[in-house]
Amino acid sequence: MKLHEYQSKQIFSRYGIPIPKGRVASTALEAKQIAEELGGKVVIKSQVLVGGRGKAGGIRLAKSPTEAEEVATQILSMEIKDLPVRKVLVDEAANISSEIYLGITNDRAARKPVIMASSAGGVDIEEVAQVSPEKIIKVHIDPLLGLRDYQARDVAAGIDLPREHWKTFIAITHGLWKVYTECDATLAEINPLVITAEGQLIALDGKMIIDDNALFRHPEFSEMRDLDAEAPSEIEARKYELSFIKLDGDIGCMVNGAGLAMTTMDIIKLFGGNPANFLDIGGGANADKVAAAFRIILSDPNVKAVLLNVFGGITRCDEVAHGILTAMQEVKPKVPIVARLVGTNAEEGRDILTNAEMITAETLVDAAQKAVVAAKGDLR
Repeated sequence: MKLHEYQSKQIFSRYGIPIPKGRVASTALEAKQIAEELGGKVVIKSQVLVGGRGKAGGIRLAKSPTEAEEVATQILSMEIKDLPVRKVLVDEAANISSEIYLGITNDRAARKPVIMASSAGGVDIEEVAQVSPEKIIKVHIDPLLGLRDYQARDVAAGIDLPREHWKTFIAITHGLWKVYTECDATLAEINPLVITAEGQLIALDGKMIIDDNALFRHPEFSEMRDLDAEAPSEIEARKYELSFIKLDGDIGCMVNGAGLAMTTMDIIKLFGGNPANFLDIGGGANADKVAAAFRIILSDPNVKAVLLNVFGGITRCDEVAHGILTAMQEVKPKVPIVARLVGTNAEEGRDILTNAEMITAETLVDAAQKAVVAAKGDLR
């Protein structure tokens, strides 16, 4: 789950990270009023969950409340990468002397969190990593020990931060670490963290991604979700507790188990097909859940065939087969469906589906090949 800039910075502020004075506005008049409160010179920033807002004209300086109203009117009428701008953040303009990148994320290879910092802040950190990787300082954090002071000092030294700013920088780094851990984030990022002409360190921009698996611990985040940035199918899947990610292919996948789902997608690709989604229905899925999964998959007009791959462990395959037939009577799919059942009572389950004139397979290889052929319209 991604948070908007204004949401991330509100959280940063609660952890002692300095942010500019400012508030979010939904109308141009609100933006004008906020600009008046802040003394006139402000930055109007579109709040959409995409990168490149500045290049798209979604971040602009206004030198007076009247100009702030005009700029906000223009930005609130924009769409940036097909996402409508519904809110703008009106921040007090800062007198920037230099910019720093500071972020904490997961390093899956090291299986540890990692702090990344660079004196080349204010730009795309991925581009810096590709073109000038030596400009990015990385320090891994032992999750059992947490961030130590010496590590924050190592980062400050590594980016050649002037010594007079170390104390504040270390405090900000500790605050960002607390944000990352206590909010169950997979990313907590400040870009840029600026040094102003007055010698202050301020987080001008903020970005957070929250681990969806930890949202049950943070009910306060549920109201922060921006549905504009999510595919309607993914929103629907969440209602039924289905793990679903939309992709660009034409073979819908319905699988019980995340690992099996990934394997299914790989084998579809191996035989020249292209999966349309990742969908894990979980163990013990009932007919209602299966029907919901079918509806979500078939709502994609690109889907030309569906591959159903179920391993029956605790749940018997004959019960799964009855659930599939019940779901199909409700959904009435118009594309071919290839079903592969394996596990407890697998043969009985396949017989039930075969008698219902469904395409069945015993092995995943056979199922994937049939699904690829079916998607091309060549299955006889």
